[in-house]
Amino acid sequence: MEVRTVLRLPVEEVSQVGEARRQVARWTEMLGFDETCAGKVAIIVTEAAGNLAKHTTTGGELLVRVVVRGDLAGIEVLALDRGPGIRDIARALSDGYSTAGSPGTGLGAISRLADEFAIHSGPGLGTGILARLWTGARPDHPPRSLEAGVTSVPKPGEEACGDSWAVDFRPGHGTVTVVDGLGHGPEAAEAARAAINVFQENVRATPAEIVERMHEAMRSTRGAAVAIAGIDVEAGSVRYAGIGNISGVIIAGREARSLVSHPGTVGHQMRKVQEFTYPWAGDSLLVMHSDGVTQRWDVARYPGLAARDPALIAGVLYRDFTRGRDDSTVLVTRNVPVT
Repeated sequence: MEVRTVLRLPVEEVSQVGEARRQVARWTEMLGFDETCAGKVAIIVTEAAGNLAKHTTTGGELLVRVVVRGDLAGIEVLALDRGPGIRDIARALSDGYSTAGSPGTGLGAISRLADEFAIHSGPGLGTGILARLWTGARPDHPPRSLEAGVTSVPKPGEEACGDSWAVDFRPGHGTVTVVDGLGHGPEAAEAARAAINVFQENVRATPAEIVERMHEAMRSTRGAAVAIAGIDVEAGSVRYAGIGNISGVIIAGREARSLVSHPGTVGHQMRKVQEFTYPWAGDSLLVMHSDGVTQRWDVARYPGLAARDPALIAGVLYRDFTRGRDDSTVLVTRNVPVT
C-alpha cells in the first residue's frame, strides 16, 4: 500500500537553488534518511534546480516525495519545465556538454547518482527529469506486477491537498484510487483522508463495494469525487467504478478509451454505484486524474513518453495540463515491463 505527500519547490532564478537544497535537506533529515542517501539527494536537487534556473526563461518546479517499494523507502525527485527542450539527450547526458556556459556535468551527475533515472524532452516539448534513490539495495518488482507513478499537489497557496490517492499491488493484481475532496483546503483533505482510510481497510473488495463503503463512512465530511480501478493482469481486465469528476482513461497503443463515472458526491448524494469492465493489454496505461487537470491531454503528442517511468508520465501531464487554481493529481499505472 502506498500513499504519500509531495514537497513542491518552484525554481525561477538561481537564488532559489540553494533554498531548494536546504528545504529538501530538512525534509530528508526529518524523515530519517541516512547521510549517504541525503547527500545524493542534495546533489541531485542542486543540479536539477540549477538546470531549471539556467536553461529556461520562466523556470520550472521540483516535486519531491517519499516512495515505498516493498519494505524499502526512497526519495523521488521530478524536475519539470516548459523550456525549449533538449535536442540531443544522449549528448546532454555526457559530461562537458552545456548550452549555458556551465561545466556541463548536471544531467550526467543526476543520472549517475540516481538508482532509477528517466528523462523526456524534445524541441518545443519542455523537459521532465525523474531521479529516484532507495535507502538500501534497489528493490525488484515481483513477477507479473504493476507499477504506478503520481503527481499530487495542493492548490497554489494551500498547504493541505484536497486530493488523495492510494495503490495496492500484489502479483497479478492491483487496486488504485484517486479521490478529490469537495473544494480545497483542510476540510477537503479531511474528506479525502476518510475515503483513503476506507480504501485501505477494504482493498480486497470490488471497486463498487469500496465506493459504497466510502459513501457510508463519509457522511460527516464534505464528501468527494472518487474513482477506483481493480486490475487483473492475468485475466486482462479492469473493473472500474467512479462517482464524480475523476477522469479515467486506458491507453493501449494508439487507442485511448475513456472510463465511465456517474454524477454525484460520495458521502452525500449518489445513485447506485455501477461497475464497468474494460480490457487490459500488456502495453496498457491507466491514467486517472482529478479535475484540477484538464482533459485536453494526449500522450501521443509526446514521442516516447508512454514508454517512460509512470511517474515521469504523470509529471509531464501535470506540468502541461494543470489548471493551476485547484488541487491537481495525476496517477498513472501500467504493467511492469518484462526485461
